[in-house]
Amino acid sequence: MADAEYVNIWMRPERPARGPKPVYSRAQITEAAVRIADAEGLEAATMRRIAAEIGAGAMSLYRYVPSRENLVELMADRVMGEIDVTGMPSGDWRADLTRYAEGLRTMWLRHPWIATVQRSLPSFGPNQLLLIERLMGVLDAFVSIDENLGLIAMLNSYIEGTVREEISSAREVRRSGLSESEWMARSGPYVDRLVKSGEYPIFTKIVMAARQPHLSRDDQFRYGLQRVLDCIATALPSTAESPAVRPEASRNLEEAQVARTARPG
Repeated sequence: MADAEYVNIWMRPERPARGPKPVYSRAQITEAAVRIADAEGLEAATMRRIAAEIGAGAMSLYRYVPSRENLVELMADRVMGEIDVTGMPSGDWRADLTRYAEGLRTMWLRHPWIATVQRSLPSFGPNQLLLIERLMGVLDAFVSIDENLGLIAMLNSYIEGTVREEISSAREVRRSGLSESEWMARSGPYVDRLVKSGEYPIFTKIVMAARQPHLSRDDQFRYGLQRVLDCIATALPSTAESPAVRPEASRNLEEAQVARTARPG
């Protein structure tokens, strides 16, 4: 197959048919790239920097990973492998999707550079394929494949949208030099003026009555996640619902809300 026909790194054999035995592996190169990106951001993970990290010549690495796009494909698939989907589907779809959602969020927060990766076309790396099989297997017994794709897309949109905002917010807080609570405190006089103006009744209701903004990031995520799972439940047959899981999850969220918003001040 000619180089031009390799549309992703997984189509290209790792070991060339001829020539000397490779000194390095894609896995070594990918691990070094992820370490650098975790510490300094995705742009810092250049071939030159990776080569210095593993003690190789920069140009020699192109024998293993021909392009920047291929490198990012490898990195993205590598971190997807951190999401634990062992034992899925378990028979409890809500518990499985909750576990997946929390695992995906944890992975994004551990590797915030993943939020800058733009991937319009799937590359079907081994970890991505495992996720597809295990994750979509959770709902496969209950809905058509097209319905399954739509429901999982809705779930992923919620997770990724929420975590992108969380990563962006943390970046803004660091840039301001203030903690999140300090930033909120300094914004207080302006918010107070907006409320007293009477011109923004919905904004005022958010400030005065909403509980969600006072939850921790973890509880906010779980609160929204349960609502997404409730929406998914409406597309499933009633026999698919797990009565032992849902009320407990909802009750825990409500208790967390009350505990956090009942504190004085």
